[in-house]
Amino acid sequence: MRLWRAIAAIAVTCAMTSVLAAPPIATVSDTSMQTSVPNLREPNDRLLTGGQPDAAAWKHLAADGVTTVINLRPDDEMAGRDEAAEVVAAGLSYRQIPVAGAAGITTENATALWTALAQAPGKVLVHCASGNRVGALLALGAVEQGGMDSEQALQFGKAAGLTGAEPRVREILGLPPAD
Repeated sequence: MRLWRAIAAIAVTCAMTSVLAAPPIATVSDTSMQTSVPNLREPNDRLLTGGQPDAAAWKHLAADGVTTVINLRPDDEMAGRDEAAEVVAAGLSYRQIPVAGAAGITTENATALWTALAQAPGKVLVHCASGNRVGALLALGAVEQGGMDSEQALQFGKAAGLTGAEPRVREILGLPPAD
């Protein structure tokens, strides 16, 4: 059993290394996607991050090569919207990992996100309401799963949308408060 866990951990690390290999790109240049996905960023060529996409976004994302959408918003934040049905209707795969506010920014949720990313074929969009929780979990996972040190992971999280949750991420990573 320990051997299988070790093999699984290596597989996740290898898969995520390819997700993290490219240097961060600040924002996406496609204006149709920028207007339909707030705070859209492309940390690398396999990963898009941002805020809550509008219902028209899925066709633009699919045209850009996105195959999977990972939603970090809990159902109570979705205002009755059936995002899963919208995404599937556009021909994309859908996964939801509910992350409720700062309390949901945990290493367990970061591991769940990194595992989902490693299992997703092709390009992935990960979103929450603004991109902040996305960046937070990617930063935490970068240390736990991606082999980055805490400072590198924090910078990766910021490139992916981390803003207001930075104090929580710094605390978990054992970094001093920002100046």
